[in-house]
Amino acid sequence: MALFFDAAWYDQQLSERRLPRAVLAAVAGMTEGDLALAFKDQRELSMREINAFAELLGVSAAEAASRAGVRPPPASDRERIAALEARVAALEAQLARLTR
Repeated sequence: MALFFDAAWYDQQLSERRLPRAVLAAVAGMTEGDLALAFKDQRELSMREINAFAELLGVSAAEAASRAGVRPPPASDRERIAALEARVAALEAQLARLTR
């Protein structure tokens, strides 16, 4: 089961885009009934469905997963290292700007 589906957040995102829940269901390949169950924390969502939600709403998959109460699979070692390297580079750039 999902940890906690933030239906209000999803409804707000859909409302801002003037989209009904039916569109969210369609892009994820779900029935409206399946989506209604997910909104009530009675159906678990797959990462494929979460990724479809994220793409439609223009948010990261991590944000869509978090708001759906789904814990995304852990990042691979390569992804974690790349993320750490990007953070270090950003910190080094900020430090360089501060010490000029």
